[in-house]
Amino acid sequence: MSSTLIEPSELAAHLDDPHWAIVDCRFELARPEWGARAFSEGHIPGALYAHLDSDLAGPRTALSGRHPLPEVDSLAAQLGAWGIDAQVQVVAYDQGSGAYAARLWWLLRWLGHGRVAVLDGGLSGWQRAGLPLSSAVTSRAARRFIPHPDARLLASGAEIAAAVAGGALRRGEALLVDARAAERFAGESEGIDPVAGHIPGARNHPFSGNLDAAGRLLPPAELARAWQATLRGAAPERVIAMCGSGVTACHNLLALEVAGLTGARLYAGSWSEWIRDPAHAVARGPE
Repeated sequence: MSSTLIEPSELAAHLDDPHWAIVDCRFELARPEWGARAFSEGHIPGALYAHLDSDLAGPRTALSGRHPLPEVDSLAAQLGAWGIDAQVQVVAYDQGSGAYAARLWWLLRWLGHGRVAVLDGGLSGWQRAGLPLSSAVTSRAARRFIPHPDARLLASGAEIAAAVAGGALRRGEALLVDARAAERFAGESEGIDPVAGHIPGARNHPFSGNLDAAGRLLPPAELARAWQATLRGAAPERVIAMCGSGVTACHNLLALEVAGLTGARLYAGSWSEWIRDPAHAVARGPE
């Protein structure tokens, strides 16, 4: 069972294994249909396509962030339609960094499915290894996916608001870590959400810092050193990961898992949910 990262060579050895399911999660926020088009032009043989907006997120509401969690039964039905059940090893990939693939990785773990890994280096790494692509449409026999959602992996917006108001972030009782780029966190640049800045007391750890120049995750020891600098001695169990909409935060959760720093949770609504309430405080600057 692979539960964090997988190498292209290992995936290539299982392309014809019916107990392995490959899911292409390529996506671009600025071009929501790009991933599906790119998939139709070429993908890892046997892969199925998952769209971030319609498959890996639920419908937006007036109070939600941009990518609210899917409803459990709806997600379970989709996973079953993709031929995934408890016996299937899932491999998720995207164009390279794993930023979108990590969302599916986390969703499956939230539903109790540990047999899921992200392809290290994504499709770019697959191609660098000289491995084949296909444009064929694939189908898998449906299976029954039985979800076992784990509420312990989540932090709610109400919990975050209480931590801000009550000083838990200042005292280090909780550690809110934002995966957005430094300039977005600081409020210097914001091209996605209508309000710039960050939640008061949050710390910034851009998900891009988890990667090497080839888009692969850094070795576990390097990840651990980088994350210890962000944790500043706090236990990883105190970490609540966030970002703009609960997507790249999952990449930080993957990196923490690879580094052996387990127990962090996700604030799924993240910044785009937080700013829906005009009463919520907003901070700017690097801290």
